[in-house]
Amino acid sequence: MLRNPLTLAVSAAIIALGAFVWVTDAPAYAATASETCANCHVMDSMYENYYHSSHREWAECSNCHLPHNNLANYYFEKGRQGMNDVYIFSTGQEPEIFRASEHSKRIIQGNCIHCHQEAVEVIMSGTQPFDRFCWECHRHTAHGARGASITPYQDIHFYPIQ
Repeated sequence: MLRNPLTLAVSAAIIALGAFVWVTDAPAYAATASETCANCHVMDSMYENYYHSSHREWAECSNCHLPHNNLANYYFEKGRQGMNDVYIFSTGQEPEIFRASEHSKRIIQGNCIHCHQEAVEVIMSGTQPFDRFCWECHRHTAHGARGASITPYQDIHFYPIQ
C-alpha cells in the first residue's frame, strides 16, 4: 500500500478531511441550531441579541435567514451564505455594522410573511402602502432591542451617576 503513491495520497486526503470534520464539528453546520451561527466570534453580539429577543422561543437563525421553498434551495443558500461569511471573516473584511444584502432581505421578508401570515392578511386589508420591510417598523423583534449591534449586552456597563 505504501509503495503506491496514489493510494498514499488518497489515504492522506481522507485522514486530513476526517481530522478537519472532527476538529471543526462540520456536521453541525448542516443542522439548524442557532448556537452554530455564533461559532464565529464576530457573530457573538447578533446571537446574544437574538437570544434575548422574543423570537428565540419560536425560531432559529435559519428560520428567518434561509429560504424554505424547497430543500435544494435551502441548502444551496445555506452553503452560499456560509462560504460568503467564511471568505469575509477569513480575509478580515467584516463590516463594523452588519447589514443584510438585498437578496437576504427578500428571503427574510418572505419568511416574516410566511410565519405571520394571519397578521399580515389583517394588515394587508388596511390602507397603508406595502413598500417597506417588516423590520422597518418592528426593529426590536428578531435581534432584540439593540438590533444587530456589534456590542453584546454584557459589554455595556451602566454606572450610577454620583
